[in-house]
Amino acid sequence: MLIPPVLLLAAAVLAWPSDLASLRLRRLTTRPRSTLLRKPKHTSLLAALGAAVVCAAVVGPGSGIAVAMAVLTVGHQIRDRRRIRSGLAATAGLAEAIRSLVAELRAGAHPADAAEGAARDADPAVAATLRSAAAAVRLGGDIDGAFSATGPEAAVARAWRLATRHGLALADVLDAVRAELDHQVGFARQVIARMAGPRAGAMVLAGLPVIGLLLGQAMGAAPLTVLMDSFGGQVLLVVGVALECAGVLWSAWLTSRVIAR
Repeated sequence: MLIPPVLLLAAAVLAWPSDLASLRLRRLTTRPRSTLLRKPKHTSLLAALGAAVVCAAVVGPGSGIAVAMAVLTVGHQIRDRRRIRSGLAATAGLAEAIRSLVAELRAGAHPADAAEGAARDADPAVAATLRSAAAAVRLGGDIDGAFSATGPEAAVARAWRLATRHGLALADVLDAVRAELDHQVGFARQVIARMAGPRAGAMVLAGLPVIGLLLGQAMGAAPLTVLMDSFGGQVLLVVGVALECAGVLWSAWLTSRVIAR
């Protein structure tokens, strides 16, 4: 009785679209966002200024400065994590494009045709790079001009140049670069997963002063009243939030150094 459902499940798994097919489907079904709905630049700075003005008018200038520092710190954290994720995604996309390029080369395609074939299924940024490389190969130009001078693309350019100069098999050299990029992405993701615990611990430590203020307020010590209704309290609030933000940024810098390695 269980054989038909198992067979159906196996057929569904075999028919499940690959990442490449899913990427093609997303490109066909998604529409470009309207330029009127684009997210404005410097969002965290605008949010910090708005929150600072409101808090300074309602509570006091010290509260406005403290809120502005907190908002800027949170914005910096969000941008840093997005930068890391986008960098890993770009490296993974480049590795996938090189995998397609190597497959085209081993099938007997000319390097220019192989680069154009791999560009059809690559991310837009990587596709533009591969098309530039194809044009450079056809016109006999410098392959380094098609790739970025820094980052993973620089390694691809060096490998391509060395293979062309010394008569090496381009597919084998690029496949070695692809394997190295895959290793870097996998290692970075593994490090990010292992650093989730220390990051969570740092956030808990950063929240302890806030919890202490809330406990003091609940017990009737009224620390919030002292911080907001007196000049000395406003100064202490600014200093305390500045130290808090510095601690958060310091711990984030330490974890980012581990991921960068």
